[in-house]
Amino acid sequence: MGPAYSSPHEHPLLQVEHLSKTFRVRSRHGWRKEQLKAVEDVSFSIYEGETYGLVGESGSGKSTTGRTILRLTEPTGGKAFFQNEDIFSLPSRRLAHLRKKVQMIFQDPYSSLDPKKRIWSSVAEPLAIHKQGTRKERKERALELLGRVGFSSRHMDRFPHEFSGGQRQRIGIAKALALNPKLIICDEPVSALDVSIQSQILNLLMELQAERGLSYLFIAHDLSVVRHIADRIGVMYLGNLVEEAPTDELFARPLHPYTRFLLSAAPAPHPRLKRERIILQGELPSPVNPPSGCVFHTRCPYAAEPCRQVKPADREVSSGHRVQCHLYGD
Repeated sequence: MGPAYSSPHEHPLLQVEHLSKTFRVRSRHGWRKEQLKAVEDVSFSIYEGETYGLVGESGSGKSTTGRTILRLTEPTGGKAFFQNEDIFSLPSRRLAHLRKKVQMIFQDPYSSLDPKKRIWSSVAEPLAIHKQGTRKERKERALELLGRVGFSSRHMDRFPHEFSGGQRQRIGIAKALALNPKLIICDEPVSALDVSIQSQILNLLMELQAERGLSYLFIAHDLSVVRHIADRIGVMYLGNLVEEAPTDELFARPLHPYTRFLLSAAPAPHPRLKRERIILQGELPSPVNPPSGCVFHTRCPYAAEPCRQVKPADREVSSGHRVQCHLYGD
């Protein structure tokens, strides 16, 4: 579990309201009329010092959500406010200022590092882009950050290809810290790493959070990983946020059938602890042609006629625990 975070009664650092993102589908013969609904009517908030975990299978829309918040891809609908500022209406100059405060760590750190640059230069790059400090000051800042994430002076002039995946992720973390952000969007930052390296990176992120008062949007497909770092968790399925709860509450009392499936698929914390494995029927539907009603009804063992016809409302079942499911209707 991550560190304590600000009271939900305070104003959130990030507020996402009814976020939607659709993509036009392209075929060999040109653009088709169909639209791929990657994110649909998603709302959540992140408070100062909090880690919010966003989990789901591949294709659930969680990474698109993170990229849209940072406007690496433009939203189709909805709003997002960072420190009360409407992200989606910002002009280019203000958006550049926002990106000093909101940074991103990618699943593949190699893609965000210039293979021709020495690692200190890659870490200093955001400072150069935003014209902060002299070249000497930028290098000193980069060396300081690289030292904090575990590198010695003998590493500083090496190139990205000379490091392992876990080491490159540490370089990516150092680069994300260069501008002293308030929020970091972590897009599957440990999914490509060995389990032992995963725990090292998670511990590093939590240490940095405690030191610097950082907030994280932590995106992952593995609930057992998110459990160790997140204060609250949102569960996404086919572009929809189907459940949200404090981490301990979600693991103790999962409500949505899809959340129960994800928990049953996660490795047990002890070899002698056995979990009943839930097997879903059918394949993940296409986001180009999502099911009517509840998007999960085609795979849900409890699906009834209302599930096929009517999309369930977002209901707060207990304090901070929301779910979209007809099982918890009136």
